[in-house]
Amino acid sequence: MVNVLVCIKRVPDTSESVLLTDDAMAVDGRHVGYTVSPHELCAVELAVQAAADGGTAGVVSVGSGDAVEQLRDALAVGVQHAVLVEADDAAFGPADVAAALAEVVEAGTPDGTPYDLVLLGNDAADTGDFQVGIRLAYALGRPVVSGVSTIAVSDGVVQTTGAGPAGTEVFEVPLPAVVTVMEGGVAPRYPSVMGRVKAKKAEIDTRTPSVTPRGNGRVRLKLPPEQPSQVVVLGEGAAAAPALVDLFETMGVLTK
Repeated sequence: MVNVLVCIKRVPDTSESVLLTDDAMAVDGRHVGYTVSPHELCAVELAVQAAADGGTAGVVSVGSGDAVEQLRDALAVGVQHAVLVEADDAAFGPADVAAALAEVVEAGTPDGTPYDLVLLGNDAADTGDFQVGIRLAYALGRPVVSGVSTIAVSDGVVQTTGAGPAGTEVFEVPLPAVVTVMEGGVAPRYPSVMGRVKAKKAEIDTRTPSVTPRGNGRVRLKLPPEQPSQVVVLGEGAAAAPALVDLFETMGVLTK
């Protein structure tokens, strides 16, 4: 039995063209909607699986009241309770977010039971911050493993699996621990109709952090230049076959 807390962030949906705000300090989500990152969707799924054997899975977000939408999405797929730490997104940097999350972790589950495992996405989908998970572990004095694809909890130990420079890496650390998750290890589940109904009615525990924000020190965000696309017409019908074969040979797909 393990109690898990997942930390998620409301971010603009960057599956389409990415636009920046006028001051270039954030991704502009006005025209694309909001979601959570694929890393965090996988973290939610891992939490639900880990807590299935009599444990508890919770979810927390630090940010505006609009993040309730993302918290309810997590509740709809099996998370049992949700906490919103209301804060100014623009004022809170990674260190501030980690400090606010540490307060929630230290308070424990709704009945005061400690969290054994804290899961986060490996990085923020909007700002690319890789810091929060490491800073949170440091604040809590817990071991941390980053870039994980799957987890398995047994006998007070979490075993993590992830991709490393030389292949698959497996680490075992004692609980309580902090783990940051990369997408790809599990497939996030879709909420059922009943899950959505329960999530809509669920109470969200709203808190105010005691953290005095220091900010993120960000100067600006910068979009990489667009890569031009090029289309080459190889021919029409059967006449295009020789050119296609030559192209495959150039790509190394075919060899003479």
